[in-house]
Amino acid sequence: MLLLGIAIALSATVEELPQVDPNELRFTTSSLRGIGSRFLAEQVRAAPTTCDKNPTVCKSKGSAGPNCCSKKCVNIRTDTNNCGRCGAKCKYSELCCNGVCVNPSVNGKHCGKCGNKCGSGSSCVFGLCSYAN
Repeated sequence: MLLLGIAIALSATVEELPQVDPNELRFTTSSLRGIGSRFLAEQVRAAPTTCDKNPTVCKSKGSAGPNCCSKKCVNIRTDTNNCGRCGAKCKYSELCCNGVCVNPSVNGKHCGKCGNKCGSGSSCVFGLCSYAN
């Protein structure tokens, strides 16, 4: 009974929408100029300067490194694909520390990471100093 009363009350409050003749509809078009769409109003930017044509790009702030290898700025002291010189790749398990490929699992001067030197009398095993001692 309560539901019937609510249904009647709701049906009484719904207004009927006016009927619109589809032939009377008018569509307006507007210009896309001035809207600021990021797709339609993109500015054409100049191609980025590569380091093979301008090596000073690599020395700028925010650069990946001061050296230019294969048109990319790199740091030959830490880059495993250009370790010590352009094109010198380290093996999969090696790191580039000061321009030399090293295995951090067993290297006593770079144990676990570059520059982590094990103390005297200890060795580097699995990248940890004095692991088995």
